[in-house]
Amino acid sequence: MALPEADWIWLDGGLVPWHEAKVHVLTHGLHYGTGVLEGTRAYPTPHGPAVFRLDDHLDRLAASARILGMELPYTTNELHRATCELVRVNGLDGCYVRHLAHLGYGEMGPVIRADAQVVVSIAAWEWGAYLGDDAASRGIRLKTCSWRRNDPNALPPAAKSTAGYLNATLAKTEAIAAGYDEAVLLSSDGYVSECSASNIFAVRGDALVTPPAYAGALRGLTMDTVRTLATGLGLDTRVENMLRSDLYTADEIFVCGTASEVVPVRDIDGRELAAGPVTRKLQDAYRAAVTGTDERYAHWLTPVG
Repeated sequence: MALPEADWIWLDGGLVPWHEAKVHVLTHGLHYGTGVLEGTRAYPTPHGPAVFRLDDHLDRLAASARILGMELPYTTNELHRATCELVRVNGLDGCYVRHLAHLGYGEMGPVIRADAQVVVSIAAWEWGAYLGDDAASRGIRLKTCSWRRNDPNALPPAAKSTAGYLNATLAKTEAIAAGYDEAVLLSSDGYVSECSASNIFAVRGDALVTPPAYAGALRGLTMDTVRTLATGLGLDTRVENMLRSDLYTADEIFVCGTASEVVPVRDIDGRELAAGPVTRKLQDAYRAAVTGTDERYAHWLTPVG
């Protein structure tokens, strides 16, 4: 799928034309995976375009950098302003926003030095439904993957790092090749962890269950959003270990993430499921929150001005 292009990318303090945003082939992050990233979305609202949970994403970017021992050269306030400027100058009402900080050119070798150059970029583009145009209504098919999730003591899931996405890419590629839409990864202990780029929930009655961070699952901001929305709907939410058989016997399953949003699962490993009422309620609640029609969650929206 061709990447939809915009006019500008923010790179190291200023706007540059899309095709001029480049790095050297000997960039450290390219060779050793020394980078951290965030993805968020801007949505059209009654008051104009607004970025959803921008400050939370930027705080997590800074936390990821700290875990890796990288020093970001810009404050979260500076990146906040730059994000809004970028969305505004590109004239985007709704878009995906990718923040990236990686070690740049100047040194080789698998070590992160305190004085290493850190390159920071922000890109935004129109990106539709990540899991397919009909995923939200029809549901997706999941495959339990042969690749295991990185052990938390091998690659920390609390750091949203570029290196970690090789694990996700191998899993997603395997699922697609087998005719599925997305992969479910298990932890090294055999518990359900997460999907390649989204968290997973099982619905049992009026309760939502999602795996813990020590199973390798990212503390997803969309996952946190869903848990907050669920509480507002009177639903119980729990974080606990799950076996793959727990997914097979769930009343409903859905996945969630910034790119995928909230998407029901209609099949896991050949076992059919229905897109049930709990998932549908959460889809509606999520859409109302991100578009500003539910004013209880207006504090999550940052107008781009």
